[in-house]
Amino acid sequence: MINYLDPVMPVQYGVHGLDGANSPMRRVTRQVAFESAWDNQRADKVRDLFDGMADHWHERVSPDRGAPLADAIDRGDVQRGLTLELGSGIGDSTAYIEDHVGPTVSADLAMEMLIRAPTDTRRVRADASRLPFADGLASSIVLINALLFPAEVDRVLAAEGTVVWVNTSGENTPIFLSSEDLVEALPGAWAGVASRADRGTWAVLRRAST
Repeated sequence: MINYLDPVMPVQYGVHGLDGANSPMRRVTRQVAFESAWDNQRADKVRDLFDGMADHWHERVSPDRGAPLADAIDRGDVQRGLTLELGSGIGDSTAYIEDHVGPTVSADLAMEMLIRAPTDTRRVRADASRLPFADGLASSIVLINALLFPAEVDRVLAAEGTVVWVNTSGENTPIFLSSEDLVEALPGAWAGVASRADRGTWAVLRRAST
């Protein structure tokens, strides 16, 4: 069950030129989340794609991009403690996560992204379909415009942990899943809260009580 909270900032539609619904990554996102459609060949293609964009990725970073993450942490009852940031890219959100949630380990498939992240952050090159982390390690897992590998998220998340899912451009984000998609894709029963901030959407989920 998802409890939808009122937006705390004006919602902006169609102001950024993205057409995520028609991006090839939208299809990949759904296939990975619902069909476990991931192999070495696809991993190599996604890695090469993001490695190739790393030099200019900083041009995508703007103040409004952080609004949905900040709102999720503010109103989402995020579990504090050791946090995994999956698909961390150049690390533009890492410091905020560490300051407001807890010690953070950032993981990304693309090495060219990771080497552009702040040098004082904990960075690991990893395929999120097979994370090099112990079962139940993370108090929270943060995914910002990142592919969802449901089984691995479930495995490394602590029993009382939270999944923080952010799409910085809402439904226009190429890598997008709705809150309902998250609940459906993750193993077992989940519940949480969701909302919008600026042009982005977010959800914070935890395992539902039985």
